[in-house]
Amino acid sequence: LETRGDCGAALSAMRRASGLRRGALSRPAVRALYGERLALSASQLERTRNCHFSFFMRYGLRARPRAAAAFDAPQIGTFLHYLLEHVCADVKSMGGFARVDDDTLHALAERYMEQFVQETFGDLSKKTARFRYLFQRLRRSALAIVDQTAEELRHSDFVPVEFELGIGTASGDGRKSFPSIVIHDPGGELRLRGRVDRVDAWRHGGKLYLRVMDYKSGRKKFDLSNVRMGLDLQMLLYLFALERGGKQWFGEDVEAAGVLYFPARDEILDAERGISEEELEKKRNQELRRSGLLLSEPDVLQAMEHESLSEPRFLPMRVSKDGGITGDLASAAQLGKLGKYVERLVRKIAEEVRAGNIDADPCCHSPEDTPCKYCDWAGACHFQDGRDRDRLRYVRKVKPEEFWELLDREESQ
Repeated sequence: LETRGDCGAALSAMRRASGLRRGALSRPAVRALYGERLALSASQLERTRNCHFSFFMRYGLRARPRAAAAFDAPQIGTFLHYLLEHVCADVKSMGGFARVDDDTLHALAERYMEQFVQETFGDLSKKTARFRYLFQRLRRSALAIVDQTAEELRHSDFVPVEFELGIGTASGDGRKSFPSIVIHDPGGELRLRGRVDRVDAWRHGGKLYLRVMDYKSGRKKFDLSNVRMGLDLQMLLYLFALERGGKQWFGEDVEAAGVLYFPARDEILDAERGISEEELEKKRNQELRRSGLLLSEPDVLQAMEHESLSEPRFLPMRVSKDGGITGDLASAAQLGKLGKYVERLVRKIAEEVRAGNIDADPCCHSPEDTPCKYCDWAGACHFQDGRDRDRLRYVRKVKPEEFWELLDREESQ
């Protein structure tokens, strides 16, 4: 090929490219891309921890993958967020879910679904038949999700008090945002921003207990193993920010009650033909159980779900025959240590960004589930595990007791 005039230049460029290394950004390049003051959203923070090169491509170079025109997963999430925010806000003004019957609830849901269609798509009849069918199926699932929300909150003393609350960014209804999460260190200032899907509250003993709710249309599970790696920090960052600055915002002392992923999906169950309604309902409850981390105080758990200390349906906990409680729980002291651990992780992530780290180092649980298979930037990255600084970082499974022991050791150092 070198003897052909039209190939020589291309081969030469390929040879030069084969010798290039990923390297790191210079200090001037970091400042040019990210500014003098580092400002990140909670999701951007998690992106850089998951893979530094992916963060660089998405938020440094602002590259964009080609997008097909379709009602995809992010749009489905936007639709469900919109619906739950507006329905819950209206129900709150009507006295709560306990005072609203199913017919009224469904009428509200239908109204806001129609409103979303008009604001987003306009005339739905101009869409394809397949699009209309898929959206109609989504509407049925959305009604089921509204019913699940109502069922949980009718058995709870916690009530929604904030929807789409902006942290360092405008809230969903244009209200003033909650202050940014600001972290100072010798390298500079880091400002974190984000948006909380829902904040639930319970007043008791002169304190306002808050839990952060995050709607997930996928199968997201809270895992302390991920937290240890600096992943799944978003809800925890919001919770601890609300705890620190909550008195100024809510006008009373705030106590962190926990974080929960809410499964915003209508589960299609794999069950044997002829299964009883009772077994089917039990199976559905198992699939739709919330995932997260909760304050282990019995009064707080019972306020979240009245039957939690005997037969919990929604919370990520179990009750043994002798009344023992286990599950994704933490004491107030453990949550306090976790808050300090999260802050240390955030400082470390900020240092890595300022240092110009653009390594291809994705996190995964095994070589088979590496995110490189689905990464938008694979064509620019050409990741090879073990080449130069390219490496897979494995999320080591840790038991809760191991995780809390790790925090105790770091606390004592």
